[in-house]
Amino acid sequence: METTSGSEGPVSDPRVYLAAERTFLAWIRTGLALMGFGFLLARFGVFLRQLQLLRGGSAHEQLGDSVWFGVALVGLGVVVNLLAALRHVRLLRGFREGGAPVGRPSKLALCVAIVLACVGLATAIYLVIVSRSLPAPR
Repeated sequence: METTSGSEGPVSDPRVYLAAERTFLAWIRTGLALMGFGFLLARFGVFLRQLQLLRGGSAHEQLGDSVWFGVALVGLGVVVNLLAALRHVRLLRGFREGGAPVGRPSKLALCVAIVLACVGLATAIYLVIVSRSLPAPR
């Protein structure tokens, strides 16, 4: 029976490689979701700006911030995809050289979770502020 960890030699169990591929693809989906959400958030800011103009207000009342949040999320998605690719290459190299470190928490996962929690909180606060600044419909 082949071993899947340690320093006995390269990992040859295809299930280990397939699990690594599934994890990598999950990170790619996460990066794409971040980019998609960032794009929607940026477009939402443009929508709010147009709505403000239609109601006779100024387009520069805190409505441009969502564009920057959106751009930041798109950038975060790109960074997540790049870091996921780098980690995947290192993991596969570790498998070829005789095992990979197991049992360590993913720094990438922890960073993304913390950043997304902060972005979610900032988005919620932003939506409350924007909803209060818009005039009531007639």
